[in-house]
Amino acid sequence: MDEKAHLPPYSSVSLPAPLGLHPGQQRNRRLLRRSRGIRLFALACLTFIVFAQWRQLAPRNKTTLSIQKLNEDLETCKKFRVKPQDPPGLGRDKNARYIDGGKPTLIKNATIWIGEPLEGTSQEDAYAGKGWEWVQGDVFLEKGLIQRVEKDIKTASLPDDTIVYEAHGRRLTSGIVDTHSHAGVYPLPSLEGNSDGNEMSDNITPWARAIDSLLPLDPQIEVIKSGGVTTSLILPGSGNNIGGEAYVIKHAVGKPDGRKEISAVDLLADPDRNWRYMKMACGENAKRVHGRVGNRPFSRMGESYEFRHAFEQARDLIQKQDDWCAKAESQGVESLDEYLPGEIAWEALTAALRGQVHINTHCYTIPDLEAMVDHTNEFKFPVRAFHHAHQTYLVPEILKRTWGGRPPASAFFADNMFYKTEAYIGSEYAGKILHENNLTVVYVSDNPVINAQHVLFEAAKAYHYGLPYHVALASVTSAPAELLGLGKRLGKVKPGFDADVAVWDSDPLSVGATPVQVWIDGTAQFEDPIELMKSQKAAVSVEKPAEIVEGPSKLDTVLFTGVKKVFLEDEKTYESQDKPVNAVVHNGKISCIGACEREFQAVAATGAKTIALKNGYLTRSFTAVGGTLGLSEIDAEDATNNGPNPLIFSRAIDGLALDSKKLHVASRYGVTRAVSAPVFVGGATHFGTSVGFLTSALTTLEEGAVFAPDLAVHYTLDLNVRGSTSYSAAFGGLRNKLLTAATTPEPASNPFSEAAYLKKVISGEQVLALTINSADGIATALRIKSEIEGVLTTADSSKRVGGLKLAIIGGAEAHLLAKELGEAGVGVILSPLQAKGESWDSRRALTGAPLTNGTTIDALVDAGVVAAIGLQEDWELRDLGFAAGTAFKNGGGRLNEKEAIDLVSSNIYKILGADEKSAKDSGHFMVTEGSPLEIGSRIKAVGHGRGDVSVFI
Repeated sequence: MDEKAHLPPYSSVSLPAPLGLHPGQQRNRRLLRRSRGIRLFALACLTFIVFAQWRQLAPRNKTTLSIQKLNEDLETCKKFRVKPQDPPGLGRDKNARYIDGGKPTLIKNATIWIGEPLEGTSQEDAYAGKGWEWVQGDVFLEKGLIQRVEKDIKTASLPDDTIVYEAHGRRLTSGIVDTHSHAGVYPLPSLEGNSDGNEMSDNITPWARAIDSLLPLDPQIEVIKSGGVTTSLILPGSGNNIGGEAYVIKHAVGKPDGRKEISAVDLLADPDRNWRYMKMACGENAKRVHGRVGNRPFSRMGESYEFRHAFEQARDLIQKQDDWCAKAESQGVESLDEYLPGEIAWEALTAALRGQVHINTHCYTIPDLEAMVDHTNEFKFPVRAFHHAHQTYLVPEILKRTWGGRPPASAFFADNMFYKTEAYIGSEYAGKILHENNLTVVYVSDNPVINAQHVLFEAAKAYHYGLPYHVALASVTSAPAELLGLGKRLGKVKPGFDADVAVWDSDPLSVGATPVQVWIDGTAQFEDPIELMKSQKAAVSVEKPAEIVEGPSKLDTVLFTGVKKVFLEDEKTYESQDKPVNAVVHNGKISCIGACEREFQAVAATGAKTIALKNGYLTRSFTAVGGTLGLSEIDAEDATNNGPNPLIFSRAIDGLALDSKKLHVASRYGVTRAVSAPVFVGGATHFGTSVGFLTSALTTLEEGAVFAPDLAVHYTLDLNVRGSTSYSAAFGGLRNKLLTAATTPEPASNPFSEAAYLKKVISGEQVLALTINSADGIATALRIKSEIEGVLTTADSSKRVGGLKLAIIGGAEAHLLAKELGEAGVGVILSPLQAKGESWDSRRALTGAPLTNGTTIDALVDAGVVAAIGLQEDWELRDLGFAAGTAFKNGGGRLNEKEAIDLVSSNIYKILGADEKSAKDSGHFMVTEGSPLEIGSRIKAVGHGRGDVSVFI
């Protein structure tokens, strides 16, 4: 049986015909029905067409959205398409920052650096340094602008209320421009409540704005200005891959500086905000802050994705916005059923991809640089500058591949390196190399990493290392101004530019150069500035640009002619510009100084090398103290370090590791010996006995490699001790240890124990070296010294054990107790020479002229304290001579050249109680072309005390 027989058929064709109809009738009826169907279908189509036409012609229904808001959004569409232009300078009636009532100023008899070559100078000549010169003239400031720069401006042609400032021929430049600073967002002294430089809640924070953290009352804003800095780019920190928006400020705050109010907005250098700025960062920091298993970025691969994903989000939003704008403009806003798409989280980044934001990216290494350049080409955006940029000098070709046709500038330090893996590969010649590859370099502070008060000195060092003079000076004036998009208003001394200028006490690229007055928007910033009286000599000059010397020649015998100054021991000092002397070095030691005719003839006959000097100096070599040389190679990498130890007293000699890059650099720059103590909890903290060693030695077992296995006994009593205890407990604990050592008659059973070394301190055999910055801490240390000495008084009051030998390392506030330190016979090693008041216990550090009458070194010298200069960080080892030179040049005649050199050599041994052999006997000396205290000097030979001489020619 058919199982489907009971189901109806699928087609009507299968049905039988109705009863009573024959086949013909059935066919006619089917035709009739089909005709009716066609007519009905045609009628439906016609109805639809009519309805559609009616809809087109009928009045539209109004949107339920706000027409006002939609029109505002439409205006925003126009803004999307506007790419900012650098705001003009010339043609303005007044500076937008000018406050009515300000008096005009005429600066008379200045030596002016215009900031560009003379008119008519070819591009090739300008690149080569031709056409750049200092010119004599006057500068007239009015309404916040430089109005006139002329040879002789007559006062009769000026308003009656014009203030006349006599420059006396001193040098005048534009204000210094620092394109990487955290002033105001990382105020000093550093306190947790004011630390707002990084928004660590997320890795991608383009929405964060530095202006919302900016503290106008940060004391550093005034201190920085005292170094001639008038403008700074204030950036968020580098903890995130995208850190947020940055802002350009001027360093004038409140009524004393010529302003109406105290606010972040009032600090803005360009009130119209023509350009916006953004901080991004590649590399170690974001990995360290945010990266962990399961959380990006764990690696640089993760960072690359974080960047690309963020750019993708911004690009997608841009597409939605552009689509909305196109529809609104073609159909009218009344037709829209949504507002312009937008997210505050992505607004700044979309503006960046639209070309309205100058992007500044923290990138050190080749992989980071290459990845970021790749991102620029994928997402079509330019980068204004790579910051830190330690390895850009190795890959100029990569920089030139950046999207937009304009390679990023390199914004970096002159010689600050070693502090982490990214900074380990770098070169003091980076600026020179990049310039030779037609790339822009600017020097920055990263304040408070480097005190921005001295950012100009970074450019001076770059000049020392081979960057042409005009490029070095431009690197902190016109070049950074141009990078900020403000190159028509800042960075040059020309009519139409903002009236931001500085008058200097000496060539701005010389050691110790200091402003005597600074003007911002035409207002003098210092009511009664301290002026250092210095001779107005010609511009500092480098006879021959620095050449990159890969390695020295090692010789045992060398002859020198043209030696005009000899600063060795007190009895071996010689100075004469007219009658230079000769020097003979044989077997690595100085064998003769003077005419040395017989010695010269004998040695010359052997074919020994002769080095002819024009302005030769023969001095002691330098000694580094206070840092971690020999105990740390890459500061932030534990695997390369001896490590901190706050609990166990130890000997530095047991952790000494030689033959490192740091020590090679030290040796290259005349630092032939170092004194290092075990690290307490971090850099510039000490706990244990220090070791004195040769920086050129390969191992500690080499003969003479260690000249003092246990030089001094070190403790740290600054803020770092507060990690586990109180100040009172820390000082009290040291007192108790000293009292125990003083009152225990029997010797310590372990000769290498803390107790054994403290007994040597009590007996006067060793110096107790305390790392302290606070004047209060130093006062407590002096009181404990007195208390212990009182205990050491014998029963017979006429007999006393020798006084406790005490030294202070750090000493930021030592000037407040200079008299007491001198009376107690306590030496001070300033680490560094010019502290910036970074921590609470160093907040009273002296900044020097034009704000303070002298610095700590001046107060100590006046009080008869034996003082020296040490390292706060190891990278400063290249600059020890310059630090001593600053003390010499800015000391008002307190020191002569030899005494300045003693600050980084013999005084260290006096303070720490070491016997120093004479330079002649020890073989530790340095020969330079020019003073080792000056920019432009060249090290020609270094004696390391190892039987040979390193010669650099």
